[in-house]
Amino acid sequence: VRDSLTGQPIPFVNIWVENEETGTTSDFDGSFSINVKGTNKKLVFSALGFLKKSVKVVNAKEVYLKASVIELNEVVLLNKKDTKEIEIGKTPNTILQTFDNGPKIEAKYFPYKDFYKKTKFIKKVSIHTDSKIEKATIKIHFYSVNEDGSPGKELLNKDFLVSINKGILKNKFDISDYNLVIPTNGIFVAYEKLMIESNKLERQIIDPYTKREKTQKTYYPLVLYNYVERDFLYSFFGGKWNKKTNEKDPLDKLTIFEPAINLILTN
Repeated sequence: VRDSLTGQPIPFVNIWVENEETGTTSDFDGSFSINVKGTNKKLVFSALGFLKKSVKVVNAKEVYLKASVIELNEVVLLNKKDTKEIEIGKTPNTILQTFDNGPKIEAKYFPYKDFYKKTKFIKKVSIHTDSKIEKATIKIHFYSVNEDGSPGKELLNKDFLVSINKGILKNKFDISDYNLVIPTNGIFVAYEKLMIESNKLERQIIDPYTKREKTQKTYYPLVLYNYVERDFLYSFFGGKWNKKTNEKDPLDKLTIFEPAINLILTN
């Protein structure tokens, strides 16, 4: 995947088979590999700062993305004291579970509450992870909320990539330099798993069905999830946002696994 203007490779591009759950990520050199059944299908390419593009599989050996125009927010000088902190997003359920769920972007919704007025700046984001390699990389996204309640525009104008250490950890990353203020209609915070070589760990295992040895590939870090009740869950795959609700009773809550992501607010 390359920049159409400069010809330079674009790393960490989100690549999906259109309307399917098969996807991958472009590596540091822009290269990618994906298994697709059928030549008539399309791949959807999306990356921050570039226009989304759909390409037929047969034409996807080399793909050029056009840069998008990023509108910068008006610069507003705010009185930031940084003397108080509150952590939001905590759940009463402390049981955490991991899933190797591919390159989906999984989002957690943080509704706005009136008492956030006193601590409206987003200082840090925390995320629980489990990694078996020394350094793994994931991407964290911050989205506004559309009128229909779905994830909207990215609130940062560049990728927020973070490095995860080995072990089961609660990682905290400082984003105070971005001066993000929690919007009054809430915010979506999401993580994107990167299917790149430096995140991959291979090991030989015995297939329980065939009893034959095979290579198992795992991309780290794995993100831990809380088991909670929510009205909905949004995941990005197949080139679009997908909303999950209670199918039996859409007005009832959904019992789901939600990524263990919290925000730390300050004044």
